[in-house]
Amino acid sequence: MEVALDHKDTKKVKLDQIDHRILHDLQADGRITNVKLAENAGISAPPCLRRVRALEEDGYILGYHAEIDPARLDFKEMFFALVGLSSQAQTVLQGFEEQVADWPEVRECHMI
Repeated sequence: MEVALDHKDTKKVKLDQIDHRILHDLQADGRITNVKLAENAGISAPPCLRRVRALEEDGYILGYHAEIDPARLDFKEMFFALVGLSSQAQTVLQGFEEQVADWPEVRECHMI
């Protein structure tokens, strides 16, 4: 990983081939062991773990998730609803997001 400063003097990480391999493998299997991840990337386990932590801290890795089968949870149908808001002001959008976050039936919400 090379570190450079961008025009705002904030830390900006330039990813190398090893970082890209780590990201690729984690995206394919978020449960891959650090030892296997390091082996695939051609480095030892300690620097691999440091790279993963740096990628997390720098926001390249946002989280690790389980893919759930919605049908097994009886979410067998999908519906779309068009919702109009009074404005697109940040406070209005945030209020809407907070409201629907309390509804377990809402699985996703997109702004078009």
